[in-house]
Amino acid sequence: MAQPLDLAAIGNGTVAALVTKDGRVSWMCWPRLDGDPVFCGLLDGTDEGGFCEVSLTRFATSEQRYRRNTAILETELSDDRGNTVRITDHMPRFRRFGRMFRPPMLVRRIEPMKGRPRIRLRIRPRFTWGEEIPQGRAGSNHIRFVGASDTLRVTTDAPLGFVLGETEFALDRPLSILIGQDDTMDGAAARITREFEDETTSYWEDWVRGLSLPFEWQDAVIRAAITLKLCAHDDTGGIVAALTTSIPEAPGTTRNWDYRFCWLRDSHFTVMALNRLGATRTMEGYINYITGAVLEQEAVLRPVYPLVPNGPIDEWVASALKGFRGDGPVRVGNAAAIQVQNDVWGSVVLAASMMFFDRRLPSPGDEALYRRLVPIGNRAEQAALTPDAGLWEYRGRARIHTFSAAMCWGALDRLGRIAAHLRIDDEAADWKRRADRLKAAILDGAWNKASGCLQEVFGGEGLDAALLLLPEIGLLPPSDPRFVATVEAIERELMREGLLLRYGLPDDFGVPDTAFVVCSFWLVDALHSIGRKEDARALFEKILSLRNHVGLLAEDVEPKTGQLWGNFPQTYSQVGLILCAMRLSRSWEEGFWRAW
Repeated sequence: MAQPLDLAAIGNGTVAALVTKDGRVSWMCWPRLDGDPVFCGLLDGTDEGGFCEVSLTRFATSEQRYRRNTAILETELSDDRGNTVRITDHMPRFRRFGRMFRPPMLVRRIEPMKGRPRIRLRIRPRFTWGEEIPQGRAGSNHIRFVGASDTLRVTTDAPLGFVLGETEFALDRPLSILIGQDDTMDGAAARITREFEDETTSYWEDWVRGLSLPFEWQDAVIRAAITLKLCAHDDTGGIVAALTTSIPEAPGTTRNWDYRFCWLRDSHFTVMALNRLGATRTMEGYINYITGAVLEQEAVLRPVYPLVPNGPIDEWVASALKGFRGDGPVRVGNAAAIQVQNDVWGSVVLAASMMFFDRRLPSPGDEALYRRLVPIGNRAEQAALTPDAGLWEYRGRARIHTFSAAMCWGALDRLGRIAAHLRIDDEAADWKRRADRLKAAILDGAWNKASGCLQEVFGGEGLDAALLLLPEIGLLPPSDPRFVATVEAIERELMREGLLLRYGLPDDFGVPDTAFVVCSFWLVDALHSIGRKEDARALFEKILSLRNHVGLLAEDVEPKTGQLWGNFPQTYSQVGLILCAMRLSRSWEEGFWRAW
């Protein structure tokens, strides 16, 4: 089945791009993951601009795949006469001069594979969120797209007149296109392209080689891990929740949000997943982002931050763009930044706690880091039993949410464990007393005697898929009858066509239409933990079948059709895939002997 989001992601930790199944670059924010989308065709609502494409005359079919264990993409286009052209896309990432080389650059190599294909090269950037159409000016072997706000340089060995004129020509030799900053390239485009491509291939292959993979579902886990890496911004250590903005959660709705920011909650789960795979550098970078920038600037934590923590995040509408498939508005920034979401205190401490117990790290957590986290724990205790917008960021109400309170408890619990690890025994005992007192209050406030299960909010009714995370946080063991009853109630009330909604009651925009992908992964983990292992595997395989043609997941899925919706690729969804695969997989020893 064709997916609305048949897109592939490429990137290098500075910038990223999305490429359609037929090789069109329809999304690229520049010069940073949260920057101006110079290729904004994904949200343009027309076919007029904001893209870079190789248009094949008499186009018939396309095939697309990632080069094995890399973020390098190959797209093959064939015409109705059997002529074929291959497009190889990447963004350079490799070590050079003792540091990581990751320029804001898109590199495309176009080569004839069969026959004599006829193509047009169309490069139509836009600036200022689609408002500005820059003018292309040819140099000796480059084109400068110059606007009032920026300049983009295209270095190429293709005929410049053909590119500017979008003229059809026969492709009889490989061509290279490098799109990036307005800097002169030192050398021939073809040589630079192959050098960058070879070095980037080696980087990704080495990175994947260092992952601690489960025995089963390795290809799916590798692709998810690479995708998470593409969402991490090397320069600051922040991690975006997705590479896009305003892809609606469901068609015909206004549930359109900008996810190109760093949610403390999402980032905690991302670094946890990568850390379990052995990719610790992302965690170290993120902890530096939190402790070196966020904590030192603000006494009160916000739920979401820009990649540069003091940058703008105010929400506004980009009126020049009509939206994904015409479904607007296109939002820039996110008003969730001004919400009260009490789980953020726990998100910071839980993420940082890994630094104290991972012996692989060259600079593990010490008492100085612990002292910086102590105020977070104190604020968590104060906030735990107060109303907030909750995990799902309700814009029109505030309640005491069970998940938020549980994450605050997690902050106290982890700080006690860290203090014990550092042999600060009196403080460890104090944290434990405070955590035990809070735990009792949470379990009392969230329990609904009439329904016989835990509820989304204190003293209320309604279920929330985040309750499935209580054993992961550590508040309850999975064997606890209260948790088992809650799992069964969630499965009974929130399941649609075998997939899970976030919640069942109306929110600010009505009743949700689509299933939230990561919630189904949470149910997989919960089913496995309460002993329903075959049910867990069956649901996991069902979710895997929803991935698009290159193995990526969005935020949401329409339960009846299986179509993906929401911002893309969603880090939460890739995290769920990784953690469930590691939980469900047979051991290497068991898997090897059964395979034999």
